[in-house]
Amino acid sequence: MEPNNAGTVQYDRWNEDNINMNVEASQTTTMRIYNRLCTGSTGVAVRAVVALAALVIIYILGYVTGYNVHRCA
Repeated sequence: MEPNNAGTVQYDRWNEDNINMNVEASQTTTMRIYNRLCTGSTGVAVRAVVALAALVIIYILGYVTGYNVHRCA
């Protein structure tokens, strides 16, 4: 025969006072910046701005390169 408490689970270890449930406070500064800028609707806006800036920079580099290559001597 089994004892009466064989089917119960002991949760005494979860009642300790030193468990930190504050996830925001335990994150590093880099992770907080990443979570703020790279997720959600703000993340979509940041990615769109970065993509547009990259296209402009590539256009300017191509213009300057083409100007220097085809310049009349």
